[in-house]
Amino acid sequence: QVQLVQSGGGLVQAGGSLRLSCAASGRTYSYSAMGWFRQAPGKEREFVAVISGSGGNPLYADSVKGRFTISRVNAKNTVYLQMNNLKPEDTAVYSCAGRRFTTIATSYSDFDYWGQGTQVTVSS
Repeated sequence: QVQLVQSGGGLVQAGGSLRLSCAASGRTYSYSAMGWFRQAPGKEREFVAVISGSGGNPLYADSVKGRFTISRVNAKNTVYLQMNNLKPEDTAVYSCAGRRFTTIATSYSDFDYWGQGTQVTVSS
């Protein structure tokens, strides 16, 4: 079983930055694709970013492209989401997710492990 523990998040003003971290423990898969999803109140969960097991092929939702960066340090079993130039519409609960496979995916149903979620609030 893989456990994903998130850290980071909080309250920030529009234009500010935050970094989310997601550390994997347990029976870890160092080369599993990892992703981030978010869910705002009253809205469905949406894909944010994903990175392959090797750390290549990052893919982003159009809404965050150019502002967010996903990265990973396999030696630490940790994936990061650097969020810059945050906007009020980025306010949501952010969750990291892991796959049993190294290839990327963008549907939440393709992910097998989930973090506990963390609130990100961007004030205008």
